Amino acid sequence: MVSPNAVIFDLDETLVVGEAAAVQSFMDICREAEDNCGVKADALYQAIRTHSRSLWHNSPHRPFLLSLGLASFEGLCSTFEGEYPGFALLREWAPQFRRESWQNALKACGINDDRLALKTADAYLANRKRHQALYDDAGPCLRELSNRYPLALLTNGAPDLQYEKIATTGIGQYFKAIAVSGEAGCGKPDRRFFELVLNRLGTDAAHTWMVGDSLERDIAGAQALGMNTVWVNRNDIRHDQTVNPDIEVSGLDLLTAIIG
Repeated sequence: MVSPNAVIFDLDETLVVGEAAAVQSFMDICREAEDNCGVKADALYQAIRTHSRSLWHNSPHRPFLLSLGLASFEGLCSTFEGEYPGFALLREWAPQFRRESWQNALKACGINDDRLALKTADAYLANRKRHQALYDDAGPCLRELSNRYPLALLTNGAPDLQYEKIATTGIGQYFKAIAVSGEAGCGKPDRRFFELVLNRLGTDAAHTWMVGDSLERDIAGAQALGMNTVWVNRNDIRHDQTVNPDIEVSGLDLLTAIIG
């Protein structure tokens, strides 16, 4: 691998805790519902994940949502602020999506209470913001590498949610360029999204490293342009060798030594 002129980072599950933070947020709300109305927290958790995914993937907005790489749990905590074409429709649809997701989840647990569903939807929207956190190794890595190379952030997601994570964790200062799929109109692994941030960095793919947790979105997407890749495999996931990163690390504490 050639030494980089610049390094691009993914956000969720690479720098910022993603799924675990979402699970904690869900469980906070589900335990509160258990205390208030007797529904089993674990059952409600499973129900909200199932019914929100179902509504998300059966939505007429699904092609657009998939093109941006947006997940259903993000839709439960995003207001879809932004000027990109299509977001106005999502802003209109999002409150209905949140309300119906919790209505259906509660009904699956034997509770038919629309007022409670609305209250729970609003509570989750507020609670999710309290669980934004960096991985312990992210801050030191960004501080070190930002002194050596121009850094960029390339993330799929809704702008309001992703910029909130960046602001809450204080990592925006380290990046020369930030690109969010909900602003760009396309997301990883679309080559146009990678090209966008390469242009903002003023560098070429061959001398840029991509660091991310997703083999499909981050690693394969970057390799299609000829970038060098570092797979952050925090959970020791085995893969079928369909996508082979140039380097695999278990955490970002190893990255500064490797890049050198």
